[in-house]
Amino acid sequence: MMTGLYIVVSRGNLIKKIVGLNIFQTSVFLLYITIGKVNNGTAPILTGKSEIFSNPLPHVLILTAIVVGISTTALGLALVVRIRESYGTIEEEDILVSEGHQTEMELNKIQP
Repeated sequence: MMTGLYIVVSRGNLIKKIVGLNIFQTSVFLLYITIGKVNNGTAPILTGKSEIFSNPLPHVLILTAIVVGISTTALGLALVVRIRESYGTIEEEDILVSEGHQTEMELNKIQP
């Protein structure tokens, strides 16, 4: 989980930020799936016997989250393509400098 967050925060390349978000999302998916698993649990099908059931809700929610994650990634990549067409780069620093928000000298002071 922390690897994805670190990539998002530390990298200036927009594609790498999207990859970091995907790593972060995948780790959250795995966290929720493992929470929903019960040792020796069976599928929640009522048979009349006394059994331990696994909770299917986390799995269903994660399937929905995967679809949302894929669409978010597709939208992010489409935005990166448009940004590349407009600014000629996908580096965050270069985009900020071309917009005039920060100068190169200010950027170098912020990042060691």
